[in-house]
Amino acid sequence: MEFMAWFSHKYIMHGFLWSWHKDHHVKNHHSWFEKNDRFFLFYAFVSMCFFISWSDFGMWFGLPISLGIFLYGCTYFIVHDVFIHRRFKFFNKSNNRYAKALRLAHKIHHKNINKKGGECFGMLFIPFKYYRSIQK
Repeated sequence: MEFMAWFSHKYIMHGFLWSWHKDHHVKNHHSWFEKNDRFFLFYAFVSMCFFISWSDFGMWFGLPISLGIFLYGCTYFIVHDVFIHRRFKFFNKSNNRYAKALRLAHKIHHKNINKKGGECFGMLFIPFKYYRSIQK
C-alpha cells in the first residue's frame, strides 16, 4: 500500500488532480475541510466497491484489496491528519526518532507549494537522510 500511496501522491495528486491537492500545500485555509479530503472520500468509495465485489459477487480478491485500502486509510488518518498536521489535538509530542524524521520529511514536502519539484511523496517509509538530520 505504501508504494500505491507514493505513486498516487506523486503522479495523481501532484499530477492531473493537482487542483484537488494544492490547497493542502497552502497554510491559510478558508475551511476545516480541504479539497484534498476528496481523496479520502474517493478511496473509501473504492474500498467499499471492492468489499461489495467480494461479499455480493464472490470475487475473492475484493476482500484483501478492500481491507488494504481501509487499513491504510486508517493509518493515513492517524499518522498524517492527527500526528503530522495536528488536525485533531492528540499525539502532540513525541521524542521518537522515527516520528521526528517523519514530521521533518513531511515538512520538507510541504516547503514546495508547486505541482512540480517536490520530494518525499510516501508516508511511512522515510529516506535515511531525514534520520541523519535528527539528533539522537
